[in-house]
Amino acid sequence: MTIRLGSLALRFSAFGLLAIALPAAILAVLGYVSLRQWETSSELLFREQAREMASMAMEKIEMVLLHTEDEILQRIQTILQRPGLSAEALGEVSATVPFIQRLYLFDRRGRLLFPAAGTGEDVGGVAGLLVEISQGFWERGGRRHLVIGDQVLLAAVLKTSAGTPVLAALSRNPEVLRREILGKTLGSLEGPSILAVIDNHDRPVYTREPLDRAERIAAVSFGEALSSWRVALYQPHGMSPRQVVRRQTTVFTIAFGLLLVVIAVGLGTTYRLVRRETEMARLKADFVANVSHDLKTPLSLIRMFGETLEMGRVADEPTRQEYYRVITRESERLSRLIDNVLDFSRIEGGQRKYDVVPTTVEPLIRETVEAFGYVLAQQGFKVEVAVPPDLPPVPMDAGAVSQALANLVDNAIKYSADRKSLRIEVRIEGDALALSVADAGIGIPPEEQEKIFGKFYRVGRSETQGRRGSGVGLALVRHVALAHGGRVTVESRPGEGSRFTLRIPLSAGRD
Repeated sequence: MTIRLGSLALRFSAFGLLAIALPAAILAVLGYVSLRQWETSSELLFREQAREMASMAMEKIEMVLLHTEDEILQRIQTILQRPGLSAEALGEVSATVPFIQRLYLFDRRGRLLFPAAGTGEDVGGVAGLLVEISQGFWERGGRRHLVIGDQVLLAAVLKTSAGTPVLAALSRNPEVLRREILGKTLGSLEGPSILAVIDNHDRPVYTREPLDRAERIAAVSFGEALSSWRVALYQPHGMSPRQVVRRQTTVFTIAFGLLLVVIAVGLGTTYRLVRRETEMARLKADFVANVSHDLKTPLSLIRMFGETLEMGRVADEPTRQEYYRVITRESERLSRLIDNVLDFSRIEGGQRKYDVVPTTVEPLIRETVEAFGYVLAQQGFKVEVAVPPDLPPVPMDAGAVSQALANLVDNAIKYSADRKSLRIEVRIEGDALALSVADAGIGIPPEEQEKIFGKFYRVGRSETQGRRGSGVGLALVRHVALAHGGRVTVESRPGEGSRFTLRIPLSAGRD
């Protein structure tokens, strides 16, 4: 049974991503539903708290108002307990208590006792009051608040020194009511919200600031003391509970959205990492297979020709020399492959060191090309080597540059098709030595020209499938170039060949 590593890895990564994406989607839905429920419940709670605050303000106003009225009635009751009805004392109460706008006293038959001579306005203002007073109220006493027109009148049955019942009726001074009762009471309760008292026509009786752009949140009616008025709580423009809750919801939504974005980015990053690791695992598997094949081929040839020579089956000397050359060539090929693998391992481990010293270029080029002489001649390559005779010594690691050049030549041989042509050229370009290897082979597609210098990468076309390789040769070439402070470039067109150029600075390179 064959186990496909890529398929298993993709299935595992898909399962892992689903295991993260599904909870994230559920979290997003639950988060949205929770935010909407929180928005609704927060607005209801806000309005309920507003109603409680308005109720508390109403109760405090009524308590202060009733306490003020109790004190006034107590003062009038004290005057009535004196012998005779002192109009002067009652007038002093009416004049010295700003809360009282008008004070009236009636006997049980409805006669006006105070003020002594009532005007038509006075009598007309209290005519409705006398109608509202029942005989039972005269008998049991107490007090009542009665609405006469737009005013609330306080009516109370008091006793004179002789025990005769007297009806005291007083109206409130609206300005004093606003300033002394409503203003002082609500002023101690107000915060960012606006507490206002409104009449039965929704007109503001008291408010500390205009209500034009404010939003009413809650309203609570007064009791009998101010039966037609209400305490209302307003929020300034932009601070209504709906707007406040929506702002908070927006903040939470943005934060939640950012969390989902982070999760999405994490998913994408994880997916890319898994894909890259899967691809790297596949490339490493291909690398092991390719290296094993490349090792096996020269070893098989060396063994076969060695056994043939050992058994004495080759009688003529020219054939023996040919076998010796094959063994030597395959040994050199095997050495290059092993050197590539070992150097790549050192590079991966950060242990590769370069000994950069001034080096004569022409001998290095000649020796490297001569190592491929037999292969080039056997395959019918036309080889051109162009090296200027006056090149100065260049700082480089001779072994590393020779290995890089050998990899480029090996690639040129490996990927040449019918046109067997190889040109190696050395020239000075500015402040760098340019070493080029050009062939007339199958070429490289433009979209893959940057990828070929990556480790384990091989061009994935049908023309290359029959050509084995480790996939680390060009990666080593690039590392050598960078280690010397230079670079490697490629110019290629599919079907027209490739030209690799290794540039090394003429000044001292870097280790």
